[in-house]
Amino acid sequence: MRYMLDTNICIHLIQRQPPEVMARFGQLMRGDVVMSVVTLAELRHGVERNRELKAAADAALGHLLTLIPAISFDTDAAVSYGILAAAIRDRKHDALDRLIAAQAISLGVTLVTNNESDFKDYSGLIVENWINRV
Repeated sequence: MRYMLDTNICIHLIQRQPPEVMARFGQLMRGDVVMSVVTLAELRHGVERNRELKAAADAALGHLLTLIPAISFDTDAAVSYGILAAAIRDRKHDALDRLIAAQAISLGVTLVTNNESDFKDYSGLIVENWINRV
């Protein structure tokens, strides 16, 4: 495992766009990419929120999970969360993003997101943006 995908990148994969995300994902081997169960919870919320598209969204999420496993939040991630929360007390940082960041740090993986500003200032977190790659 090398990468953990943030919710927005998972949504891009479900929508099969933009091309940069699809191309980068296509370069990786199965097992290189995971998502946090926190991301899964956010994606599930999106499925449940739209009753008209629920069946299609549920199927799309199910397919994504066959490609990208959701990793449980464990004791190491909880310890990382406590360290991050104590170091950055800014309440503007979303708690779910902080949980995702903590889990990526505890696993030693790069977090892939298109919302880099949501994850700034987290010591030890490596962030990559597959959309705005230089």
